[in-house]
Amino acid sequence: MVDLSVEIIIFEILTRASAKVVGCSKSVCKEWYALLSTQDFVRIHCSRSLNSSNQRILNVGELTCSVYPIDIRSCDYGPGTVVDFPFNDISIHSHLDGLLCVCLDSTFELLLWNPVTGAYKNLSTPDFYCFYENSLDAVGLYIDASQDYKVLHIKRRCGVYGAHVYSRRLDSWRNIPFITRPEYIRQSFYWSSGTLCGDTLYFTVSESYMDGVNVVICFDVNLEQFKEISFPPVPCNGIYKGELLNVKNELHMFVSTGYREMSIDLWKLEGEYWIKDFSCPGMITLDEWCSMSHFMTNGNWQLMTKQGKLYEIQVDTKPFECFYHPTCFRLKNGAMFLETIVSPNL
Repeated sequence: MVDLSVEIIIFEILTRASAKVVGCSKSVCKEWYALLSTQDFVRIHCSRSLNSSNQRILNVGELTCSVYPIDIRSCDYGPGTVVDFPFNDISIHSHLDGLLCVCLDSTFELLLWNPVTGAYKNLSTPDFYCFYENSLDAVGLYIDASQDYKVLHIKRRCGVYGAHVYSRRLDSWRNIPFITRPEYIRQSFYWSSGTLCGDTLYFTVSESYMDGVNVVICFDVNLEQFKEISFPPVPCNGIYKGELLNVKNELHMFVSTGYREMSIDLWKLEGEYWIKDFSCPGMITLDEWCSMSHFMTNGNWQLMTKQGKLYEIQVDTKPFECFYHPTCFRLKNGAMFLETIVSPNL
């Protein structure tokens, strides 16, 4: 039996330790394993892990999977570490608190996976819940007011919408009402993965990257209701694409437009209206844009390609302290994620 005062000290120290240190500490004894496996410990450890030093880049190759830190001073990739990769081929669609929602490309099954602990949970069921079509479906990970991790899966099949919610606590799926414009069912519309901001999941819905309708669908994760808002008022000039991200619990969108050269603006949602924060100076070539990702750290806006840093823009009025990012890198399957001990299972 661990003395209560010692247990409190262990709790306070290890909730501030890295996910890998916590994993190793579980093997000390049965009492430590039980303490470090409680939901209170996992929740507090996760809340204390929300800082830039625990952000990692996951790059998925054909047979291997590597994790890279980011050097905060240089804002470039650090040396990578190969991690256990229990799958053959995956696509990454959403992430939250160290959990990734991925699709097995060979079987179309959805899974929750923590790359740090290696634990994963297959969400698909024999009655065909949670089989994912890359060109038709959309998913978003969220946590509701009861602290239950959930997955929203929007399906388009044979001209019909379906919306399904998975609960980690209940380990089950259920249908929810989903009413939206009939034209969004068409295959000509592309749905992004969900971006969680506050109590809402946001999806971009775009008819075409060159022309057509562009809207944002909002899902209130507690009321389980949907509504629609507009895109930022940017004139379409050739390619037109919006990418959502959460910056300190405020919804932002990178809007790119152009043809052979791209301009990029950052917009912030205030109420139901978009306000432009700032623009990337100059133009970016289409080749660079096609392999580019964005994040914020230490007051700077970083634009990265798969080769490394492309631009660094000083944003003195924006005291960003963490990384904020899209789900996937273009041309290279991967994601930025937090190193946590959050489990896909309860």
